[in-house]
This record gives sequence, structure tokens and C-alpha cells, in this order.
Amino acid sequence: MVIACLGWGSLIWKSDPLPMASEWFIDGPWLPVEFSRIGDGGELSTALCLNAPPCRVLWAVLATDSLEQACSALREREQIPAAREDGIGVFVTGSSATGPLAQWASDRQVDAIIWTALPPRLHTEGRLPACEDALAYLQSLAGEELEHARDYICQVPAQIDTPYRRAIQKKLGWK
Repeated sequence: MVIACLGWGSLIWKSDPLPMASEWFIDGPWLPVEFSRIGDGGELSTALCLNAPPCRVLWAVLATDSLEQACSALREREQIPAAREDGIGVFVTGSSATGPLAQWASDRQVDAIIWTALPPRLHTEGRLPACEDALAYLQSLAGEELEHARDYICQVPAQIDTPYRRAIQKKLGWK
């Protein structure tokens, strides 16, 4: 079984303990990603966001034949409690699977796809921040938390080009 993991944030540059079988490829599917989740370290991290325009995400093949092991490794990497059912997204291809993910997986001979499925969060889980809210949050940071937030945004691959990122670059100069 070929299992692909999708990525659009810190997973790209800090993938341990994921069992990687390849490097990160830049031709992933197009998904609605935005800088919309305050992470545990204070950064404004990327998350799937239904209100965002799609951008091309990255992907890598995992060195496991078990979907359960792949999900467990991603859950461990993202520090998502096992009791939280919404933290990992899974798509398994099949003979009747249709749609953009199915086509993308078929084109790359991938049998299953996993990804981090944590929702947006601005102080409240599930709350989608407006761009002004995201900017105000970042401008409220200081010291190490500010440096961490800036480092995070600057390390996200340039292809994750979102409206909030462009606003952050314009307003705060973070490239």
C-alpha cells in the first residue's frame, strides 16, 4: 500500500517522527489552506480552511504499509490525542473513488492519503479568524513568541501563497 502524507506547514521542515520514504514533492493536490490556527507554540499556523482559495500543497510517501501506523505516526508528530477523532484526515482510493483527490492519487499511484485535519483556531477551536484578526494577533506578540511566529511563517514553502500570507508580508514585512 502506497500512503501519501500531505503537508503545508511545519511538517515539511520538521517531519520527525514520521516514517518518510521520500522527500517532499511540490505537486500535491490543490487544497484550501490558510494561516488560521494559533498553534501550541503561539505561531499562526496553516490549516485547512474552507473559506480559503486553494493552493498546491506538498506531499511525501510514508515508509509504512499500514494506514493505521501512518495515522498513528502523524497523530504522534502533531501531538493530537488519540481520543480526538477529527485530527487526522484520511482518503482511501478505490475502484469507484471520484473527485480531485481520487484523480490526484490515481495519477501518482497512491493508495491512501493522510493529512493533519485540525480546524482553524483563534483562541476558540473552530473559529476562523478574519485577516484583520490574524494580523492583530501577530502584532500582539513579543519576544520569543514573536520570533517563533515569524520563523514559522517564513519557513512555510513559498507555494503556500495565501491571502493572509500576502497581507502579513505587506503589513509586517515577513517574507
